[in-house]
Amino acid sequence: QVQLVESGGGLVQAGGSLRLSCAASARTFRTAAVGWFRQAPGKERQFAAAITWSGDNTYYADSVAGRFTISRDYAKNTVYLQMNSLKPEDTAVYYCAADRLHPYGPLQTTHTAYDGWGQGTQVTVSS
Repeated sequence: QVQLVESGGGLVQAGGSLRLSCAASARTFRTAAVGWFRQAPGKERQFAAAITWSGDNTYYADSVAGRFTISRDYAKNTVYLQMNSLKPEDTAVYYCAADRLHPYGPLQTTHTAYDGWGQGTQVTVSS
């Protein structure tokens, strides 16, 4: 069973930074692309960023490109989402999940391509 666990959320002022972590088993980590999504209250789950299993390809939503960076640490079986220049509109619950059908790409932006969703981590950006 695929299961990922998110952590690192919190409350930050606009313009600040946070780094989210997504931990997975070694088997999942090394055989899947990983995506980060976010969901604000009353809104649909929205794609933020994704990375291939090898880490050689990444893709970002326009809303976060240039501010967020996705990366992976093979020694720790962890994918990170570094979030800089945060805005109030970035406030949401952030989730990570695995795409085992496209580990080499193309990177998927629809949440139905992913499984192993964790419980999410809350990010709140105050103005």
